[in-house]
Amino acid sequence: MAASLAFDSQFDPQTGQAVAVADGLVRITAPNASAYTFTGTNSFLIGHERLALVDPGPVSASHMAALSQAIAGRPVTAILLTHTHRDHSASARQTAALFNAPVWFGGPHRLSRPLRRFERNPLVRSCDWDLVPDRTLVDGETIMAGDLAVTVHATPGHCANHLAFALGDDLLSGDHVMGWNSTLVAPPDGSMADYFASLDKVIALPQTRYVPAHGGPIADGPAYARALRKHRQLRNEQVLAAVRGGARTLSAILAQIYPPQNLLVRRAAMMTISAHVEYLAALGQLSVQRRLWGTRISL
Repeated sequence: MAASLAFDSQFDPQTGQAVAVADGLVRITAPNASAYTFTGTNSFLIGHERLALVDPGPVSASHMAALSQAIAGRPVTAILLTHTHRDHSASARQTAALFNAPVWFGGPHRLSRPLRRFERNPLVRSCDWDLVPDRTLVDGETIMAGDLAVTVHATPGHCANHLAFALGDDLLSGDHVMGWNSTLVAPPDGSMADYFASLDKVIALPQTRYVPAHGGPIADGPAYARALRKHRQLRNEQVLAAVRGGARTLSAILAQIYPPQNLLVRRAAMMTISAHVEYLAALGQLSVQRRLWGTRISL
């Protein structure tokens, strides 16, 4: 890990409570804490008298009640999704019906690249494949979210239809940049090349504070995103070093880079190593032979 990258695991989500994050921005954290979601998915309300709801989260009666209490009868102009992983989007249609609001996001869930022969998407059950937007949001457009203007930024990498939303000095960064951990990039759902490009994109934006969909705000978002980029570049170097040292499979690379972990963490780490190997292969720095009985990796 890059020395300059420090994760924040001390966040108090105040689950189910409406927490003011900024003027016109309120957070309500869903009760779906896990190894992959940290303290739970953060839903956000944007606006004052008229609202937009960002990432309504999982299907949960208690979370729906908390959202209704925070909305307090005000009109909801749209349900916005950063992306269509189910911890963010599973309740989208339910909340849309409850609050009589359309659902807007970056298009139906899609893979970052086509499936290869005999390949399986490890996140297939985590995606909302059948959810179709009432409006497809476009990179760079400015929309009215409730009664406030928000600019849409396409940030693929974690998944292909991932968006971030700029509101004043804040960037609602979804799962693209989070303070509690580095983002899972799992091909073919995600793409490390896209992730690097999206990091560069958000670093160049004027927004200074990032407000992620899991965990707390990141005060200096661009500096943190640069540290994440350095961390991923170091991981690339570690993968290459492992292969130079004789590792020829994903499991062998994983064993050299990561200390022993529980099964869930090991599964996520294996997906991330796969993303780095694909990225390096595309750059011509690794050779990858894919066979029915496994992947053979060499220089």
